Amino acid sequence: MPNSVKASSLVLPQGDWLTVYDYLCFRFQTVSADEWTDRFHREKVFDENNFPIPLKTRFESGKRIYYYREISNESVIPFTESIIYQDEHILVADKPHFLPVVPSGSYVRETLLSRLIQKTNNPDLQPLHRIDRHTAGLVLFSVNKQTRGTYQSLFSQQRIHKRYEAIAPALPDLSFPHVRQSRIVQGEQFFLSQEIAGDINAITEISVVEKQTQFWKYQIKPITGKKHQIRLHMSALGASLMNDCFYPKVDDGLGADFDRPLQLLAKNLEFIDPLGGNHFSFESTLQLVF
Repeated sequence: MPNSVKASSLVLPQGDWLTVYDYLCFRFQTVSADEWTDRFHREKVFDENNFPIPLKTRFESGKRIYYYREISNESVIPFTESIIYQDEHILVADKPHFLPVVPSGSYVRETLLSRLIQKTNNPDLQPLHRIDRHTAGLVLFSVNKQTRGTYQSLFSQQRIHKRYEAIAPALPDLSFPHVRQSRIVQGEQFFLSQEIAGDINAITEISVVEKQTQFWKYQIKPITGKKHQIRLHMSALGASLMNDCFYPKVDDGLGADFDRPLQLLAKNLEFIDPLGGNHFSFESTLQLVF
């Protein structure tokens, strides 16, 4: 069974540290010296040839090393992913709310990538795009390094079509379908985005598929792929998504409340297979709740 966590890497900078261990203790000060000692002893730090390096390995500027991130007492995400489709080139997964796609922050093993590597016994698995942790739905993975670039080009050439569903407050004064166009850049807080004046770089098509009294279900097609584009565009229209913990304001408690998931779902992925020519259209089995 391969390690379900992808190794991180870094190139040692210019400096006068005596050992690689000394540098790692300096670089990652939130990890204690004892923890780094333990990782070296457990052979969790290694070189470009995948050989574990000893604790007292001499520091050499320009040398690349690899290491495994570890989180003590990592929180368990109590929701399960599923595999919608798999062949020799791609895998389509249905991701639950709250589960990150790849390791980041306080999540390493509790990620979609780590779980799928363990489930498929394939360390070459790699996501071809991302949806954020609070969003549920479809994520396309490459399972074969030799054909990965071919499928990545679907995104760079905008030859893959994504459709989302969302629940948000009613917008009775807006005509649908509606197209929101704006310029999106990184927000003042690094994990947020914001709209500013300037050339348009974000386009979202929005239509209504079901109406309740206060809330409607929307079908949303992002033409571009800016960070938090759907969440930000809906909030700017005055209809922040139900249980959105970022827009219009950050609510950390809501973001950690498993009983109130963000009502945003990556419902459909559609594209022509660049290798076989088949028309693929995948649907999430998950549902949003008013």
